[in-house]
Amino acid sequence: MKPPATRVLVIGYVWPEPRSSAAGGHMMQILETFLTQGWDITFSSPAALGEHKADLVALGIAECAIELNNSSFDDFVRELTPDIVLFDRFMMEEQFGWRVEKHCPNALRVLETSDLQSLRDARHQRLKEHLKVEPDSDDFTALFAPALTEEFQRMADTDLAKREIAAIYRCDISLMISDVEIRLLTEQFKVPAALLHWCPLMLTPPSEAFASFEERAHFLSIGNFRHAPNWDAVLWMKNSLWPRIRQQLPGAQLHIYGAYTPPKATALHNPAQGFHVMNWAEDALRVMSAARICLAPLRFGAGIKGKLADAMLCGTPNVTTPIGAEAMGDEQPWPGAIAADADALAAAAVALYQDHDRWTKAQEHGRHLLARRYAQQIHGPALIECLQQCRSRLTAHRRDNFTGSMLRHHAHKSTQYMAQWIEAKNRNG
Repeated sequence: MKPPATRVLVIGYVWPEPRSSAAGGHMMQILETFLTQGWDITFSSPAALGEHKADLVALGIAECAIELNNSSFDDFVRELTPDIVLFDRFMMEEQFGWRVEKHCPNALRVLETSDLQSLRDARHQRLKEHLKVEPDSDDFTALFAPALTEEFQRMADTDLAKREIAAIYRCDISLMISDVEIRLLTEQFKVPAALLHWCPLMLTPPSEAFASFEERAHFLSIGNFRHAPNWDAVLWMKNSLWPRIRQQLPGAQLHIYGAYTPPKATALHNPAQGFHVMNWAEDALRVMSAARICLAPLRFGAGIKGKLADAMLCGTPNVTTPIGAEAMGDEQPWPGAIAADADALAAAAVALYQDHDRWTKAQEHGRHLLARRYAQQIHGPALIECLQQCRSRLTAHRRDNFTGSMLRHHAHKSTQYMAQWIEAKNRNG
C-alpha cells in the first residue's frame, strides 16, 4: 500500500509573485521542488492578494486565506495536520509558530529567511550615517567591505536581530539563500550549523544561444520598487551614476523596470536624459535579453540578488557593487564588473558596453557561474534530503537545540497570551 503523501503547509508573509521579486521567485522554486516529490501542498497567507500573484491552484497547490490573531487558524491547522510547516520569513513564525507547535507538535518547522532582514537594516542605517556625514559621497569602498565582526556588532543590539535569530532558533531548519549569512550566523552569533541549510536560487542553466552583442542595445535596471535597496539604487543612478555614463555615451538609454512603481519614481522619467522609468515588465527575461548591460548599483542589502541571476540566465553582463555581488559568485571571474564608487562603476559600464570581446567573455562567465552555483538539479534534491533527514531524527534534533526549546517555551507563551488578548478585544469591539 502506497504511503500517504507528505503534507506541507506554507504560511506566507505575502502571496508569491515570482515576476515581482527574488523572494517570490525563490518561494516558487521551493514549491516546485516539493511538487516533484508528489507532496500535498497548501499555501496560506494573511496578506491581501497581490497584483502579480502566481496561480498556485493551476500547479495543484491549495490556497487558503488565514487571519492574524484569530483562533480559526487553530481549527484549520489541526484539521490539515501537516507534516512540514514552512514559515515564509520570521514574522510569520512569530505570529503562527506557537499555534503550530500546540496543535501539530510533530510537524517539522522550517523557516524561509529570504535574506537576513536585520543585516539589511543594519547596512541601511550605516549608509544613512555615512551620507549624513558625507552627503556628496560617491565612493563607498570602506562601506562595502566590513568584516563579519563589524556586521555582528551593528546587528547585535537591535531588536530586529534578536527577533529574527530567535525565530531561527525556534525552528528546526532555516533555509539560507546566502552562504555569507550562514557564516555570519555560525561564526558571530554562534547559531549551530545544524539549524541552517544553504538553499540559494535554484535555476536551470540555459542551453540555447544568447542574443549577441550586436542584437542588443541600452542599459537596464530592474527591481521591485517596494524594496528599499532598489529605490536607493535608482536614486543613485539618477543623481550620480547615469550622468557619468551619459557623458561618455550621449546616445545611451537606461530603462528601469519594477513592480509597484510609485509616483516618486515615475517623476524621475526623463527621455531627454535617456532615463526611462518603464514600470512593471510582464516578461522580465525578455526585456533583460534585449539589454546589453544590467546595472545593479546597490548600496545596501542582504541575501542574493535575483536580478543578477536573471541577467546571467539571459546572457546579459552586469555592473554592480560588492553588496550586489555578495554571496553570488565564487573564485572564478565575475560576469561583468564590480566596483565601489560611481566613477569606477561608470567606467566599467561604458567599457563593457563598447568592448565586444570583454562583453562576450562576461556573458560566458555568467553561463558557467549558473551551472556551478545555482543548478536546480543539485540544490533541489539537497533540500529534500535535508528535510527528510531532519524529520527522521526530529526528537534528537530538537533535544540538541535546547536554546530553541527554551525560546519557544518563553516567547510562545507571551505571544499566545498577547494574541488571545487581541482576539478577545477584536471580538468585543
